Amino acid sequence: FASRQPVEVDIGCGKGGFLLARAKAHPDTNFIGVERMLKRVVKVDGKISRAGLTNIRLLRLECSHVVCNMLPAESIRAVYIFFPDPWPKRRHQRRRLISGQFVDALGVVLAPGGLVHLMTDHLEYFESMQRTFARNQRFEPVPFPDFPKEEQTDFQKVFEKMGRTIGRGSFRRTG
Repeated sequence: FASRQPVEVDIGCGKGGFLLARAKAHPDTNFIGVERMLKRVVKVDGKISRAGLTNIRLLRLECSHVVCNMLPAESIRAVYIFFPDPWPKRRHQRRRLISGQFVDALGVVLAPGGLVHLMTDHLEYFESMQRTFARNQRFEPVPFPDFPKEEQTDFQKVFEKMGRTIGRGSFRRTG
């Protein structure tokens, strides 16, 4: 980044709607968008260029690899994990992003007081996420913020239009 300022990470940034809106509204913050699908990364990169945003960088990698192996300790102010793949079949649930190991890694890369924000339309997965964070002593639940309408994700818009219930939760790294 051209300037040293707080860093926030959008895990699985998808088509980039949330990431771009957030970066535009917060020029005093640097953002990292992580997405493993090349077509999405290319499209988001084009959107960033057209918008003239200089406070976003993209990583085309597996999200868990980035958090567990690439981000420096206590370097991140906030992490957004919105609508991760729920892997609903029981035999596939081991592939879910939110696991004890992943939450441990978040506890390392987040600065003290750093936040994790979660959203999903898969309520069973949401309950699992909450239990996983509750078991980790480095996190405490905090109220989910009211993000502006411009910062809604594409999935959020679709699911809300369908009338689906969306689980929302936030956790703060303690100490």
